[in-house]
Amino acid sequence: MIGLDTNILTRFFAQDHPAQSRKADAILGSLTIDEPGWVSLASVLELVWVFTSKFRVDRRGVCLVLDQLQRRKEIVIENADSFRQALDLYRHGNADFADCLISSLSLAAGCTKTLTFDKDAAKTAGMTLVA
Repeated sequence: MIGLDTNILTRFFAQDHPAQSRKADAILGSLTIDEPGWVSLASVLELVWVFTSKFRVDRRGVCLVLDQLQRRKEIVIENADSFRQALDLYRHGNADFADCLISSLSLAAGCTKTLTFDKDAAKTAGMTLVA
């Protein structure tokens, strides 16, 4: 398995830097089910941040990128079930992706609830609002 940093994923999905994007294409093209690429949740969070902050991609566009990432059979995403649950919460709500992931990981860890002061996270990411 080969770990993939955020910048490799960014260049692959954004195709914003000709030389580095070609290299990222080659790297992802060389991965196989037997020798997959591994993506940490930290890299996923950074990827979402880059696409929303730098490229000004909206929620729908971010979901398309994350859907493409999770559909690749030669990619292994850390805590894939929690990632998928977070993506579903993000797709259907107003909370940011990080809050959705925090909520999903808390549930997977056995937490009975995740407390927050964030109204959007409480309303759409499954957290409990502290008033």
